[in-house]
Amino acid sequence: MGKLKDFISSIHVQNIAKLLSANVVAQVIGLVVYPILSRMYAPEDFGLLNLFLSIGNVLVVLSLMDYYYAIVLPKQERHAVALVHMSSLVLLITVVLVALSVILAGPISALFKSPHLERYYWLMPIYVLTMGAWNILNYWYIRQKQFGQISQYLMSQSVLSAGGKIGMGYAGVLQGGMIYAIVVAPLLSLGANIVRNFRGALQPLLRVSKADMVEQSKQYRNFPCFVLPRSFLNVLAGQLPILLLTPFFGAKYVGLLSMALLLGYTPIGTITRAIYQVLYQHTTERVHATQRIGGVFWRFVVWSSVIILPVFGGLFFVLPDITSWLLGEEWRVVGTYIRWMLPWLYLSLLTGSTCYLSDVFMKQRIGLFFEILLAVCRVSGLCIGIAAKDFTTAIAAYSISTAIAVLAQLIWLASLVRKYDRGITVA
Repeated sequence: MGKLKDFISSIHVQNIAKLLSANVVAQVIGLVVYPILSRMYAPEDFGLLNLFLSIGNVLVVLSLMDYYYAIVLPKQERHAVALVHMSSLVLLITVVLVALSVILAGPISALFKSPHLERYYWLMPIYVLTMGAWNILNYWYIRQKQFGQISQYLMSQSVLSAGGKIGMGYAGVLQGGMIYAIVVAPLLSLGANIVRNFRGALQPLLRVSKADMVEQSKQYRNFPCFVLPRSFLNVLAGQLPILLLTPFFGAKYVGLLSMALLLGYTPIGTITRAIYQVLYQHTTERVHATQRIGGVFWRFVVWSSVIILPVFGGLFFVLPDITSWLLGEEWRVVGTYIRWMLPWLYLSLLTGSTCYLSDVFMKQRIGLFFEILLAVCRVSGLCIGIAAKDFTTAIAAYSISTAIAVLAQLIWLASLVRKYDRGITVA
């Protein structure tokens, strides 16, 4: 019990709790909202929403060249500021290119056999700009240990998004109402966050040095060279079920899958991001001070497993009944899809929360290899389902192959920790 008390009282666990507290409120609101939304919108509407998000999230990854991941790493603040500016410059260039792509909205919609997408594609540059800007600020706040600011943004945009979706539904804007909500909500939250912190945490960002930008872009060139392809493959692989299955099975099936991903992965993703942001900053500090990191890593793995495995074991038997009661009988199959995802979700929590280790130790090349492995496994799983012409088979094969690839990455991350700590001991 003493070790558990020490773990709970540690500063990085307190910071994790600070980030999670706002997200818990947002998730509770989400549990109230989903039953309402599922009775307002058809599965096809969710399919259209997630197709828009899939394309947008891929573009967001490309919009920053992944320099923003390095903002936490420099010892000197001015170097971190230069990385913020470098990321912002790349973001603006990308947004201009995405805006130009609006003229191709028709062919893009035809490619995915989703004619309704053309009507809403003009919102894509706004979405990319907003999410890209937040990614930059997010890592600046991590460096500054401003975890409260991150929590405020996450909670506000979640609440605004949920309210916007319901409002659009009541207004009768059903087909693209949720798309409007997911674009406007983060934009408003980002604007409020910048205004609130302009004279505080954001003040150092007003100092621009072109020389520092050039220097840091060279210093951290591994990020666009290896981290960017890694991130691109990671996001692309995550969006593959939507992008690849839509032309073969249609918007209705993809809408059901999108709800499964929403209910299954969103809570895990929320927890993972909170843990990742805190452990990234904490581990970087310890490495700068030449201190061991294995204790934090293994305590996280053990206690996460102790909590999650029994919960997932119980959920396995009741998920179809829960989704049927929560969303309506039409959505019962969503629980079956989530069942197949459980091993992958558990391993994703462990690996996603600690994947920053490849950046801390500048092992981006090997990290890229694991993302390629993950993408290959996921594509293979989806192809099995497409060849079998069975949607459930596609989800099962996708989930199993993902779990295998993520487990391999977790073993490698653990080896990085052991190797570093052994080096500290020898020294």
